[in-house]
Amino acid sequence: MAVQQNKKSRSKKGMRRSHDRVAKPTVIYCSCGAPTTPHTVCPSCGQYKGRQVEAATDEL
Repeated sequence: MAVQQNKKSRSKKGMRRSHDRVAKPTVIYCSCGAPTTPHTVCPSCGQYKGRQVEAATDEL
């Protein structure tokens, strides 16, 4: 098993962990105004790239 030679400082530990955070999801707004993720069909109006792909769902 590996054993460290010297204690890593808080600064070095933070630098190593700087990329371990959870990424924020990208949000875009459809032409209907509903927030959605990129490259997906809008869940409220059913459009994708300005075309009607699915029937609109009315979930309240």
